[in-house]
Amino acid sequence: MSTTAPRPSVLFVCVHNAGRSQMAAAYLSHLAGDRIEVRSAGSAPADHVNPAVVEAMAEAGIDIAAESPKVLTVEAVQASDVVITMGCGDACPVFPGKTYLDWRLDDPAGQGVAAVRPIRDAIEARVRGLIADVLPA
Repeated sequence: MSTTAPRPSVLFVCVHNAGRSQMAAAYLSHLAGDRIEVRSAGSAPADHVNPAVVEAMAEAGIDIAAESPKVLTVEAVQASDVVITMGCGDACPVFPGKTYLDWRLDDPAGQGVAAVRPIRDAIEARVRGLIADVLPA
């Protein structure tokens, strides 16, 4: 009987959970498949995902049109191994034994798709690095 290690879990946090954290979660799900549990949330979730973000991700072949911003909960942080904030100075509850990272990224809010593309590409590069860090070789 083989035992498998529990899947690592990652939580992406930004204030509105409408742009950066949605892109990061989508890329991580897309690139890691079911090898990593992925969550995203915001302290003050928007009503919907930024349409320019949806468009930029569609250009990359990832459909996030059906996603909706979710509220950040203490439970989500407790259930995650890695918590990544998106340079928004968002306050996250801190628990021992978790890894906390802050990715400084421009905010796509109010930007057109042309401004979102470089943010999307920076997120993809960071997500690829993250996968290498959290998954065993």
